[in-house]
Amino acid sequence: MSHFSGIWIPLVTPFNAGSVDFIALDALVRRYARTGISGFVALGTTGEPAALDDREQDAVLATVLSAAGGLPVAVGVSGNHTAQVCDRVAALNARPIAGVLVSAPYYIKPSQAGIIGHFTAIADASQAPVILYDIPARTGVELELQTLLELAAHERITAIKDCGGAPEKTRSLILDGRLEVLCGEDLDLFNVLCEGGSGAIAASAHLFPERFVALACLLREGKLTEARPIWHALVPVIQATFAEPNPGPLKAALAQLGSMRNELRAPMTPVSRELEIELQKLTA
Repeated sequence: MSHFSGIWIPLVTPFNAGSVDFIALDALVRRYARTGISGFVALGTTGEPAALDDREQDAVLATVLSAAGGLPVAVGVSGNHTAQVCDRVAALNARPIAGVLVSAPYYIKPSQAGIIGHFTAIADASQAPVILYDIPARTGVELELQTLLELAAHERITAIKDCGGAPEKTRSLILDGRLEVLCGEDLDLFNVLCEGGSGAIAASAHLFPERFVALACLLREGKLTEARPIWHALVPVIQATFAEPNPGPLKAALAQLGSMRNELRAPMTPVSRELEIELQKLTA
């Protein structure tokens, strides 16, 4: 039985003088665990996993699991070598994780048949549920509707993080009902939840997480009048969060709030001074 609903936070990875700041990460997770969110994603795109070596990735996951206070933790996994991704997923079977969030193979642009084979092999290797990650802007390849419907037949493929930018496909998946549809484009959150999506993996929920949780609860109850003002107030925050490459704006805002240092690993760079000022006004 899958349980991917509500607001999930795809965690940033704090750094301090070039090293992972595990103290800041632990404190961040413990604070968010008290906000009413449904779960965490460790080592998703927002966590800069491509800039972490294997030892660091394992330590980040261990820290998040320890600090999560019993909330479920899914783990981001990516790669374009199917056997290597399967090995990574199989190694995660020993961890008490809620699921694995897996993107399509990036850069090589495989056929839809190749994508089906890739995800099927991963789901076969995993003991945890698999969340498909449809984000063609990063991978260069779309997960087509028929592909997703075929993958939904696998017993361990139970949800999708939807960044596909195709409302008709999103609607079709919701109506099909086999995959829990988690909005991955934060500005689409209101519409997706109104149409019946199960929740969101929302990077911008690092800021004002309680408001995101309240919004999701109100929309689930059909209380649109109460939900709209919360949403309208969140939109400028979401827009600023993605005004420059993620997770730069989030780290800038969290540094202003005293939660961590404003530090990323190359090739990621800190945001502009103009955006820093805007974020400071929005989070004051």
